Amino acid sequence: MEQPARSRYALLIIDMINDLEFEHGPCLFPYAFEAAKQITILKKRLKAIGVPIIYVNDNYGKWQSDFPGIVDHCMKEGMTGKPIVELIKPDEDDYFVLKPKFSGFFATPLELLLTHLEVDTLIITGVAGNMCVQFTANDAYMRDYKLIVPADCVASNTVDTNNEAIHLMRDVLKANVSPAKEIDFE
Repeated sequence: MEQPARSRYALLIIDMINDLEFEHGPCLFPYAFEAAKQITILKKRLKAIGVPIIYVNDNYGKWQSDFPGIVDHCMKEGMTGKPIVELIKPDEDDYFVLKPKFSGFFATPLELLLTHLEVDTLIITGVAGNMCVQFTANDAYMRDYKLIVPADCVASNTVDTNNEAIHLMRDVLKANVSPAKEIDFE
């Protein structure tokens, strides 16, 4: 009997490079900071086994922006999100995709990159769980990707809204939502 093909993972880090300078940014900060700690541990673990890391980030309506410019902006003194960006900033060998709307797939080259990398399973992390993470997970599910959304690596403005999003991704999108440390990637 033929062995099933081994899954090829990619870690998506959604909107964590963020100045959090918006109305609900201060509400989101403590939850995003805790998620960033877990994502950083997960990223290190996945890099050690050769999993590609892809930052999928909003362009914040700045159509002439680039990813390094967004990182630099978020690292400025006084930015609410600076401690998160310092913790989770990308490495030189990480990939990045800028997105204009909620989903990482909408009007971006993400699907082309995932095809190039021969990915069939997405590990989706980031903010906000009930918006950009969920929209990206929905679009990934419709494209037949297997989904892992570690609950401790996703944050929203409130615990309740985040839990609702996690439960939806688990129940409807069939995502594995176990805490990151409980997931076996070997």
